[in-house]
Amino acid sequence: MRGFRWLGCFLLLAPLASATSPTRPQPLTNRPNIVLITLDTTRADRMGFLGSKLGLTPNLDALAKEAVSFPHAYSHVPLTPPSHATILTSTYPQFNHLQYMGEPLTKDLPYIPEILRRRGYRTGAFVGSMILDPKNITAFGFERGFDVYNAGFHKRKKDEDRYQSVERRAVDVVDRATNWLSKKPAGPFFLWVHCYDPHGPYDPPEPFKSRFQDPYDGEIAYTDSAMGKLFSTLRSRNLFDNTLIVITADHGEAFGEHGERHHGVFLYDETIHVPLLVKMPKQLSAGVTVDTRARLVDIAPTMLQVADLPIPAAMQGSSLVSLIKHSEEPTKAKDSDRPAYSETIYSHRAFGWSVLTTWRTGKYLYVQAPKRELYDESSDPQALKNIETTGKAVADTLSGQLNEFRQKTSAASTSSSKLDPEQAENLRALGYLPSTIKGGSTADEDGPDPKDHIEIANLLTEALFDSQEERYEDAVPKLEKVLAQEPNTSLAYLELGRAYLRLEQPQKAVPLLRTAVEKLPDDVTANYELGKALFETKDFDGAAPQFEIALKHNPNSAELHFYLAVVYERNQRLPDALKEFQETIKLKPDHFRANLLLGRLYGMQNEFAKALPYLKQAAHIDPTSVEAHMFLANVYGALGQTENARRERSTVDKLKSPGGG
Repeated sequence: MRGFRWLGCFLLLAPLASATSPTRPQPLTNRPNIVLITLDTTRADRMGFLGSKLGLTPNLDALAKEAVSFPHAYSHVPLTPPSHATILTSTYPQFNHLQYMGEPLTKDLPYIPEILRRRGYRTGAFVGSMILDPKNITAFGFERGFDVYNAGFHKRKKDEDRYQSVERRAVDVVDRATNWLSKKPAGPFFLWVHCYDPHGPYDPPEPFKSRFQDPYDGEIAYTDSAMGKLFSTLRSRNLFDNTLIVITADHGEAFGEHGERHHGVFLYDETIHVPLLVKMPKQLSAGVTVDTRARLVDIAPTMLQVADLPIPAAMQGSSLVSLIKHSEEPTKAKDSDRPAYSETIYSHRAFGWSVLTTWRTGKYLYVQAPKRELYDESSDPQALKNIETTGKAVADTLSGQLNEFRQKTSAASTSSSKLDPEQAENLRALGYLPSTIKGGSTADEDGPDPKDHIEIANLLTEALFDSQEERYEDAVPKLEKVLAQEPNTSLAYLELGRAYLRLEQPQKAVPLLRTAVEKLPDDVTANYELGKALFETKDFDGAAPQFEIALKHNPNSAELHFYLAVVYERNQRLPDALKEFQETIKLKPDHFRANLLLGRLYGMQNEFAKALPYLKQAAHIDPTSVEAHMFLANVYGALGQTENARRERSTVDKLKSPGGG
C-alpha cells in the first residue's frame, strides 16, 4: 500500500482544524510532534544520501531511509537570519523584508511557532549562535511564539573561546534541547534545533579534527554525530514514530568555485542548493525521493498540512505533501516544476555593489546582475558556461518571469533598522560585515557587478575571522591588500585601524580610523575606535569628542562611560569625570578600574569617606592589586583608622615581595 495513503488515514485521527481556536491553546493528543533541524552553512554535496562518497553523514543517511529526500532543494538567501525567516514564515525576503541582518521579524508575518503554540503545541528553540539570538544581534522577533528560546550568547571576553561566548557546539545545543523535552508537559511539541558548527571559522572537535583533513568536512561529520544523538533520544523516549522531522540547511558554503570563498555574495548552487529531508509521522513514504524542485519557503506549509492545520493565506510557499504524493504516483503531472527565487543584498549593503537575484526554472539557472548570466544545468550542472550571449531570448524570458514574480510577491516596507555599535561589533565577531549604506528597494539597489570584485569580499571576510581569533598579524596584510585594490572600501579602513590598535601601534591606527569616521558617518564604532587610538597616543582633547559621539548612540555602554571618565580626568574636567565613573559603576558594579579610579579621585579631593567604599570594592574585585590596597591604606590613614591602614600596608608589602602577588 502506498505510504501517502496512510498519511490520509493518519490525518483523519486528528481533530478538525476548524474546531480549535486560533488564539486559545487546545489540548491535542493526536497531532504529530514536529522537529525542525537547521544545519548552518551546510552544502548539499556533503550528504551521503545525496550522493557524497566522503562518509561524513552516516546518521543523516540512516534517517533518509525512513524519510523523504529532496535532492533539488534551494534556499532563498545565503545569510542565516533572512533564510531562517523564510523557513519559519513561508514568506519571501521581498515580502518579510528580512533581507540583510538587523531587520525585525514583524508581528504581522505568519510565524510557524506562534501558529502551533496557539493550537496547543509546546514550543522550544535551541540555537547555536549569536546570529540567531534576539537579545544580541540580528534575530529581532524570532522568539515570538516560543515557550523557550534558548540563546543567551555574549561578546567574547578575555580567556573565553568562541564556544563559551558567540556560539555553541552542536552536542551542547542537542543536550539543551533534549533536556527541555524531558521536562515539557504532555502534548504535542514543536522543537527547533539549529547547529552552527559548519560555519567558518572551521574548528571541529576531536576526533573529527584528526580524522578529516578538510576542517569543513570535520564540522559536517561532527554535526552529523550530534544528530545521531538527537535521533537516539527521540527513539528512546518513544517520540520518534509520531514526529515529523524536517532537516535542512539555511544555505551552503563556497570554496572558490565561482571566485567566492565563504557565502553571502553569490547565488550559485554551492551556497543555494541545500539538503532537505522530511521524515513523516509513522515513517510514511519512507525512502521516497522527490525529483521535483523544492524551496525552503515550502517547509512551514508542509508542517501545517501534516498536522492537519490551516495554512495562512499570507504564506507564499506550497506544501511539499503534494510532491510526495505525486512522486509515489508518477502519472500525476501537477507540480512538475516549482521555480525557485533567490536574492542577496549583502554585497550592496556591505560594499555598494549590485544586488543579485536568480531564477531557477526548468533546466535553467538565470542570474540577474549588471552582466547577466544563463546556465543550462542539465548539461552544465556546475554552472561554468554562461550561455546568456547565445541564449538572449531565453534570458529575456526568464528575466521577465523573475521581475513579475518579485512584483507579485513583494510588500511595502513598514519598518527600518539600524544596528547599534554593539550589534555591529557582534556581527563582525561572526565574520559578517555590517551595512555601510541605508536599505531601500531591492529593485533600486544598483552598483558594480560583484563578479568583478569578489576577492575583496573574500579577503575582508577572512580578515574578520583572523581578528575574531586575535590573529591581527594575519589580518593586517589582507586588509592592506583590500585597500590597495579598492581604496574606497570603507570598512577596510576601520578594520585595519582596529587591527593596528590591538597590535599596540596606535600611531598607525589613528589616520586609518580618521578616514573610517569620514567614510562611515553612521558607524559610531569608528568614533569609539578612533577615540581609543587618540587616547593611546595621549591626545585626550581629540579623544573626548569621539567618545561623546559614540556614547550618545550607545548610552548603556559601561566601557564608553569609563573611557570618557578617564579622558575628562586627564583634561582636568573633574566633575564630569566623577559623573562618568559613577555611570560606569551603575552599569557595571564590578568594573575594577572604574571603582579604583573613582576612589582615587575622591581621595585626591580629600573626600576620604566617599573614596572608601569604591576602593574597598576594587580590592574585593582584585585582591592582588597593589594599587587598590595602597590607596586604601592612604584613605584609612586619612580617616584615622590606623589599624586598617596598617593591615593594608602589610598587604601591599606581601604583594610586592617575591612570590607574593
